[in-house]
Amino acid sequence: MARKAKIAMLPHEWRASTSLAGVYALRMLGMFLVLPVLALHAHGLAAHLPESEQLKMVGLSMAMYGLTQALLQLPLGILSDKIGRKKVIYLGMAVFAGGSFLAASATQVETLVIARAIQGAGAVSAAVTALVADLTREEVRTRAMSMIGLSIGLTFSVGLVLSPILTRWVGVDGLFVIMGALSAASIALVAFYTPNPEKSRLHQDAQAQTSRIGEVLKNTQLLRLNFGIFVLQTGLMAIFTALPFALRQLGLDKTEHWQVYLPATVIGLILMIPAIVIGETRNKLKQVFVLGIALVLLAQFALIFSLHAIWLIAAVLIVYFIGFNILEASMPSLVSKIAPVDLKGTAMGVYNTLQSIGVFMGGMLGSRMYAHFGFVGVFGFCCVIVAVWLLVALTAPAPQPVKNIMFALPQAWHSRLDELSGSLKNVAGVESVSFSEDKNTIFIKALQIGFDEEQVKQILTGV
Repeated sequence: MARKAKIAMLPHEWRASTSLAGVYALRMLGMFLVLPVLALHAHGLAAHLPESEQLKMVGLSMAMYGLTQALLQLPLGILSDKIGRKKVIYLGMAVFAGGSFLAASATQVETLVIARAIQGAGAVSAAVTALVADLTREEVRTRAMSMIGLSIGLTFSVGLVLSPILTRWVGVDGLFVIMGALSAASIALVAFYTPNPEKSRLHQDAQAQTSRIGEVLKNTQLLRLNFGIFVLQTGLMAIFTALPFALRQLGLDKTEHWQVYLPATVIGLILMIPAIVIGETRNKLKQVFVLGIALVLLAQFALIFSLHAIWLIAAVLIVYFIGFNILEASMPSLVSKIAPVDLKGTAMGVYNTLQSIGVFMGGMLGSRMYAHFGFVGVFGFCCVIVAVWLLVALTAPAPQPVKNIMFALPQAWHSRLDELSGSLKNVAGVESVSFSEDKNTIFIKALQIGFDEEQVKQILTGV
């Protein structure tokens, strides 16, 4: 049987996908580029405070980015429906740049906390995904969104490694200046390179619908995943409130921390790929998912006993990042498989909000644990919350091996939706059929193996 030809992206779709993936990656860079050095930098700016207050302010500087991100992510997405996607992106990136330059000029930790809150307020992710949806056809939109996902993964790995190296050259203040400059450049990129959409409309597969958030919160399988991303980000931020101090105590300057992070991130990224491939192709997603949680739990437990040697910390972080990367890559896919297709945008909106709340809680709780109980308190706390997550995941049903497909709905079918739905549900491999509110798009959830896509196309075009 001849292999089905993949629909190629049009030039404007490629420009939209690549440029907006870059903007999205820059938004994530606001957290990842300074993550390895921020705790030590904030601690240095808090020298004028009592010791008990210093770590509290360290936690706030780590956390505030996530808080304002969580509060403004969905509202700015809604605003983009009213005033335009690009205007919201310009506004968000300008705010992010302003926060970055303020952070670069901070001489006291209180200013840094305010600057981090301003950075987080540049919450453009919902507007970016909506603009991608405006500029891509249904048949290639999943591919475009995957490019954004890939950019996030690469930003995480590159940010952790480059952060200490760049700090040696330009200092932490210089990192913030770089982020501010890149933010300003991204405004020009969107203005002059990203195409303008002919019109903007609600895309249920890519945008959150506030009226349907309740449906997401009632779905127990999605709740498990939302709890999971909250725990994963809480644990990550908590670790990085304490780990830089542990490395410094072992005599490793913050500009040399890349020696620990480089092997961990590279090996973790490489070994994540076969795990995800096995999970997707062999219908082993739950097993791979549980393995990822178990590896994160094992690594966090092992950190408690590894703080006396740099090489041990590096080895444990390799295990941690294998698990972390597996989970970061697989969880959005699981949300997509579990959520009804016309609810996917809302499900991802809730998921992303819980991710940002996890960033906030991790910074706050991690710093409190470190202040009162030291390194053991931080890593022990992480073990407890991940162990709870592991139990939750073990009791979850395995997700169906399905995929989501969208098609533009021909005008001739608009008055015969029930007939079309019945015909499509009889096609091999079709699990569910739904339509967008404007009746311009049809959403199909289908089995990964055994789905007859050609028959669906024949039905749609053979009116």
